[in-house]
Amino acid sequence: MFNYLFKLFSNDLGIDLGTAAVLVYVKGQGIVLTEPSVVAMDKETKNVLAIGTEAKKMLGKTPANIIAVRPLRDGVIADFAATEKMIRYFIKKVNKSKRLLHPRIVIGVPSGITEVERRAVRESAEQAGAREVYIIEEPMAAAIGAGIPIQEAEGNMIVDIGGGTTDVAVISLGGMVVSKAVDIAGDKMDEAIVQYFRRKYNLLIGDNTAETVKIQIGSVFPMAEELSMEVKGRDQVTGLPKTIVVTSEEIRSALSEPVKAIVEVIKDTLEETPAELSADLVDRGIVLAGGGALLRGLAELLAQETELPINIADDPLTCVVRGTGIYLEELDNIKFAQKRNII
Repeated sequence: MFNYLFKLFSNDLGIDLGTAAVLVYVKGQGIVLTEPSVVAMDKETKNVLAIGTEAKKMLGKTPANIIAVRPLRDGVIADFAATEKMIRYFIKKVNKSKRLLHPRIVIGVPSGITEVERRAVRESAEQAGAREVYIIEEPMAAAIGAGIPIQEAEGNMIVDIGGGTTDVAVISLGGMVVSKAVDIAGDKMDEAIVQYFRRKYNLLIGDNTAETVKIQIGSVFPMAEELSMEVKGRDQVTGLPKTIVVTSEEIRSALSEPVKAIVEVIKDTLEETPAELSADLVDRGIVLAGGGALLRGLAELLAQETELPINIADDPLTCVVRGTGIYLEELDNIKFAQKRNII
């Protein structure tokens, strides 16, 4: 009866607390929110002016008294106060039913974070109003969300390329046998594009423009038909606005360094994988998740570099939050099994 009342009066949430975006899953409803991980605030009073989509529009465009910040960098909390306010805002936004009890929250975190960083995530969620907080590592959440049979006694490899981190893991029997994480992912790709324009064209562009270029014409493998687009920025020499035309071949060159680093961490993980699980990967291949999985030519490049089949998960952007949601739906069963020492 007591558990029934808890379920009736609380909205349990699964959260993908990403460097680039926050996605929220509500138990029984599915994914209800996807917004950028950006907070705009008054520089002097620290009052929050906007969060999410509205705050992202302000990046690089704010007057001197307003700052727009990303409270998470490289997959971990860089600004505790801003993160707490952001989580609190999103909890309030999705909790429209005004239920009486604070929610239980399952949060996905990068596999490489320290115990201190893990505690910061937990405390920020508790301060934001969570009744209970459960932490799940992002590669495991992504694997669950991608539909990988993680409980089987066979090797499965997941590569989750988000905004701040790339997480790579080989999973078997419900656990991560080998896992690695690097702080090279979507944000570093955007930075590489910004630097390329600065070096080659003396053109200053913002992170939002770089991200648009990456999405529209970015590629990491030769294309049958190369793409091009106009890019606007500020000329470093004259200080005046300037427009140039760039091609997907140029962006491929710009992305070569961060992509090479991602390939290397995948290879390092494969080298540390036990032989029996490596044999499974010959048939099962690698599953790609996260926004980086959508980068043109990445699957072809990885297939060439690893000589393994590469599969892109269905809707890779939402794999982690769907994994937290599935974990949330099974949370009572998991807790019961743990109490009985079944798992």
